[in-house]
Amino acid sequence: MLATQKLGGITGTGTSKRNCRLPDRVSIGRVGKPHGLAGAFVVEDASDDPARFAVGATLYAAGEQVAIVESKRTGGRPVIRVDRAVSRGASLEVDRAALPPPAPDEYYVFQLVGLDVERTDGTRLGSVANVEPGVANDVLELDTGLLLPLVGSCVREVDLEARRIVVEPGFDEAD
Repeated sequence: MLATQKLGGITGTGTSKRNCRLPDRVSIGRVGKPHGLAGAFVVEDASDDPARFAVGATLYAAGEQVAIVESKRTGGRPVIRVDRAVSRGASLEVDRAALPPPAPDEYYVFQLVGLDVERTDGTRLGSVANVEPGVANDVLELDTGLLLPLVGSCVREVDLEARRIVVEPGFDEAD
């Protein structure tokens, strides 16, 4: 997912890849159910950036480069047709280098996945396994099963260089 999360009031540092291999490509969705008879399909788990699905845009479907030849929205979701047949469930990706840099205090999901999470007192809570969209805010899903709201009152610091997120006490079961 390419959605960035705005975290007002927290400290964010660096975008270094030290001790971390970031993916060359980033998922922007996957091929969903067919739409119509011409080969179009609904994009599931779609990026929030509508330009990713514009006619003429190129992306990768199951690792092969494809071009979008038709694009519309239905039910609030993108529906696209690409220049060749793709299998349902195939990942849709773009090159990481093609992404615009996030604004201050915003992060791409792929930047957060794998970061260690600890409380301000140093207690390790786990590492980020995923970032799930929530009703009011996104949620950090840790490998320990812990869910933490991705809001400034919980997340105090995101340090990409040190590969860690520091959170306030009171948001985990240990409290």
